[in-house]
Amino acid sequence: MIPIEGQPILTAAAMRGAEERGVAAGTSLTTLMERAGEGVAAAVRRLAAGAEMLILCGPGNNGGDGYVAARLLAAAGHPVRIAASAEPVTALARAARDQWTGPVEALDAAGPAPICVDALFGIGLSRHVGDDIAHALRRLVGAAHLGIAVDVPSGIDADDGAAPGDLPTYDLTLALGAIKPAHVLQPGAARCGTVRLIDIGIDAAADTHVLAPRRLPVPGPATHKFSRGMVAVVKGRMAGAAQLAAVAAMHAGAGYVVLLGASLPGPPHALVRRPFDEDALSDPRIGAVVIGPGLGRDDGMRDLLHRVLASDRALVVDGDALRLVTPEMLAARGGPIVLTPHAGEFAGLFGAYEGSKIDAARGAAQRSGATVVFKGADTVIAEPSGRAAVATNASAWASTAGSGDVLAGAIGAALAAGLSPFEAASAGVWMHGTAARRLGPAFVADDLATALAATRADR
Repeated sequence: MIPIEGQPILTAAAMRGAEERGVAAGTSLTTLMERAGEGVAAAVRRLAAGAEMLILCGPGNNGGDGYVAARLLAAAGHPVRIAASAEPVTALARAARDQWTGPVEALDAAGPAPICVDALFGIGLSRHVGDDIAHALRRLVGAAHLGIAVDVPSGIDADDGAAPGDLPTYDLTLALGAIKPAHVLQPGAARCGTVRLIDIGIDAAADTHVLAPRRLPVPGPATHKFSRGMVAVVKGRMAGAAQLAAVAAMHAGAGYVVLLGASLPGPPHALVRRPFDEDALSDPRIGAVVIGPGLGRDDGMRDLLHRVLASDRALVVDGDALRLVTPEMLAARGGPIVLTPHAGEFAGLFGAYEGSKIDAARGAAQRSGATVVFKGADTVIAEPSGRAAVATNASAWASTAGSGDVLAGAIGAALAAGLSPFEAASAGVWMHGTAARRLGPAFVADDLATALAATRADR
């Protein structure tokens, strides 16, 4: 079982294409199914501790994987039962069923077992599974000590993570060959439990990956405060939000941070405060400007935003500033830009979308010419080239006021340090999620900004 960080993410169609390429290169579909079944059997055997296993097999190739796993587990002396929802309908599944010499129970009549393995549908079904099957899944997975899904939990849309109906939550999902969007996008990801990859020997190249820990720049003997990166944060109507972003930039690694539009002294004393005048952005050492946290949406703040957009600085555009721009304005402006919308801000800026959150973020990046950080429990980072990453290290406790301001500051620090917009956004999201998880429950954004420093020690 392979951890998923850094792994490519394939849609169902892309996965089938990868399998077809494997077949063209000389690996039969039968071999791929055998490898999948072997991987599932090995994982289940490690976790079962000798307990009885019930494997639920559907009519397609996901069911075929289940039959193979059951055969191998039984051959190794483990107590295994199979319950099927229907007879196999594909040649591969029928061949796998024919090699199983034990009884096959009807799904609706099967009794529970300590280990329940769902191999009913996988990526082969994106519609509602039906009330009878959903009821059987809830009954059997719910009664098990350990619920395991093969590839994708039955009834979850592999491509967008939609989870129609009342479906159970699994302890473990074994992704076959590649990670699918359902493993990382909500609400499906929450149903998957822990996700691990089973390698079946296919080429799973993709331009979308699970976000992995980032390697961030570290100071060397010749480093000084400006070469570490200078960040300017623009203060708006709510000074506290901008200061949170500034403090976050400091703890994320920036060597010099200036809060523009503020003049009153106060802690932290290392934060420089200057008025926002006509020369505010003229310092060539400014590597990134963060605007939007607590900005406000009145005409005065709109004019301030336009002054920032008129500069040639790399930008992080967050919060209220996202309500004062258009994708066309950003595309015309050009230059390095990172946008950090949550769902409401995304809808306000780009409108409603169809398809997956990955598709939406990628389309928004192409339309605006900016790197887009579509925030949430399943944050998606996308750049105009089409490259994307999905973060899986978020903490639910990050749903607190000011958390987004901290993220904007962290991205600003990485951008000022010389990282590309995509890499800076990835670094900021990784630091933000890691720091939040380490803090545990009920932290406030001030704690989160300070905790960013500890994430730098990992790299």
